[in-house]
Amino acid sequence: MTIVPVRREIVVAAPQDRAFDVFARRMGSWWNPLHHILDEELADVTIEPRVGGRWAEVGRSGAEYSWGHVLVWEPPSRVVLAWQLDTQWEYAADLETEVEVRFVPVDDAHTRVELEHRHLERYGADAAEICRSLDSPDGWNGLLGRYADEVG
Repeated sequence: MTIVPVRREIVVAAPQDRAFDVFARRMGSWWNPLHHILDEELADVTIEPRVGGRWAEVGRSGAEYSWGHVLVWEPPSRVVLAWQLDTQWEYAADLETEVEVRFVPVDDAHTRVELEHRHLERYGADAAEICRSLDSPDGWNGLLGRYADEVG
């Protein structure tokens, strides 16, 4: 079975710099609060704004749990994140898939956001299941809907 990347595209009612800022610098404002790993309520999702920076969730107590790191940081046009969560949604240093997000201006007030979550074949026998999960209404589809509501 061939595992293809999860690809999603939306147009948001925001200029490119705002679209990038809300996605990459304010991820906690739109991330589904039910999608967290820590045994406490989600307070934020942070991305350190530099190559090598951490991508992590933050609980209400201030505890952090790493999801991965920044591979490419090119504001306001592109960010690539290493997703290092295994099939149990736990951090795995030896597993790395990539989430690339491009922000393409449509006009002064709209931006096309192109998301690709790739290298899912690295999940081996579980790749098809992970792909279905990430491509579901509770996966990137729902998350991008929440993002569009927040940015617009």
